[in-house]
Amino acid sequence: MKRYFLVLLCILLMISGCATVEITKTGKGYFSATNPNDVEILMTKPERSFTEIATVITQHWPPGATAKMHNSLRAKSAPLGADAVILVSSGIGPDGLFWASGVAIRYNDKK
Repeated sequence: MKRYFLVLLCILLMISGCATVEITKTGKGYFSATNPNDVEILMTKPERSFTEIATVITQHWPPGATAKMHNSLRAKSAPLGADAVILVSSGIGPDGLFWASGVAIRYNDKK
């Protein structure tokens, strides 16, 4: 019984406990934090003028957890003052888990 519980616990940790979001500040200066609920997740470059403030890498997400991944990206990039995250590339790794990379940006025409 203990062995069954341990195996089940390991599987649950592998599924839910391994997802990561890494943000590396690449831009100069400091911006006021934004509300995570207002951070856009984009798949294409916006037409508005913007400044890149950080690179973003996220990995080890179950394919059905896209909304959770997007919310994590918002939560991690908002303290840097990001208005949006542009996902430049994404895919499913050999482990069957989703990954994505991109940039956090701040719009230049903010008031």
